[in-house]
Amino acid sequence: MKFIDEAIITVQSGDGGNGCVSFRREKFVPRGGPDGGDGGKGGDVILRSTSRRRTLYPFQFKSQFKAKKGAHGQGKQKTGRNGPDLIIEIPPGTLVKDAVSHQLLKDFSKSGEEFAVVKGGRGGKGNYHFRSATHRTPRFAQPGEAGQSLRLKLELKLLADVGIIGLPNAGKSTLISAISSVTPKIASYPFTTLTPNLGVVQTDWGEPFVVADIPGLIDGAHQGAGLGIQFLRHIERTRILVHLIDASSIHPDNPLDGYETINKELFHYHQRLAEKPQVLVLNKLDLPGSDENAEIFKSALDDKEDKKVIQISAIKKTGINKLISDLLELLEQHHEK
Repeated sequence: MKFIDEAIITVQSGDGGNGCVSFRREKFVPRGGPDGGDGGKGGDVILRSTSRRRTLYPFQFKSQFKAKKGAHGQGKQKTGRNGPDLIIEIPPGTLVKDAVSHQLLKDFSKSGEEFAVVKGGRGGKGNYHFRSATHRTPRFAQPGEAGQSLRLKLELKLLADVGIIGLPNAGKSTLISAISSVTPKIASYPFTTLTPNLGVVQTDWGEPFVVADIPGLIDGAHQGAGLGIQFLRHIERTRILVHLIDASSIHPDNPLDGYETINKELFHYHQRLAEKPQVLVLNKLDLPGSDENAEIFKSALDDKEDKKVIQISAIKKTGINKLISDLLELLEQHHEK
C-alpha cells in the first residue's frame, strides 16, 4: 500500500430539520391549537484518531464527506430525529488544517481523540412555540439551520519515540528489523525504503518504545531533493534520533562528510530538528575495513564534538542490546515529545 501523508477533503455537516406547522384536530377538543414539533439537529462531522489507521491512503479515493440531515418535526409536538454524526477515522499524528486559511484546527497526538470539525445545523422550531394570547393559530414554523462546510488539509506526521535517520543504504531497515518485530523490504541499493516503517521495541528491562526508520535523506533534502521534505516532516514528531552511518562507506580523507550532510539538512529544514538528542551509531562493522573507518570517524569527531558513538552490525545483531539500553536511558531523560 502506498504511503500517503497528505490529503485534501471536504466535510459538510447535516442540515437541521424544519419545524412543523400542525394543529390539534381531535374530537371533543375544540380549538385544539398549534402542536407542530421541532426539527431534529443535523449530524456533526467528527474526526477520530485510531491506531487502526496508519496512513491517509483511503482519502485518495474519497474526499467528500457529508453527514445526514435532521428529520422534520411532526404533529403532536413530535420532534424530528437528530441526524447521526459522521465519524471519520484518521491515524494518530495527523494535523488538521483549514485548507484555505491554513489555520491549525487540531493536532491528533494520540489514539482515541475526537474533534467535531463542523457542527450540524440546529432544527427549526415548530409552530407550537409561536403561539401567544394574541396569535393563537400561527401558520408558520422555523426552517432548519443549514449545515457547515469546510475544506480541510490533513497532514500526517509519524509519532515515534525514536527516529532512525541517515543516508540511503545506511542500514536503517535492517536495524529496525533487528530491534523490533517489523519486517521491512531490505536490499543493497539506495532508496529501498520509500515509506517510513514503524516498529515496537520490546525489552525485559524497560518500557516498550516505538521506533521509525525514516527513508534516506540526501544533500538538498530540505529543498525537496529526493522525497526530502516529505521525510523530514516525520522527524519532527520523534523524541530522539539514531543517526545511523555506514562504517564501510566512510572515506578516510573526509570521514564526517555523510554525518555533516544529514545534520545540515536537519538544520536547514528546522533548527529544532538539529537540536534533538542524537545517538551516533556506526553500522556494518561486519564488513572489511569498517573497524578502521570507525576509529578514523571517532578521531575526527573528537576534534569537534564530544559525542558517544555506538558500533554495531545490524545484520549480525552485534551491539544491539547495548544500543537498546542506551536508547531506553536517553528516553528516560527526555520524557516530553
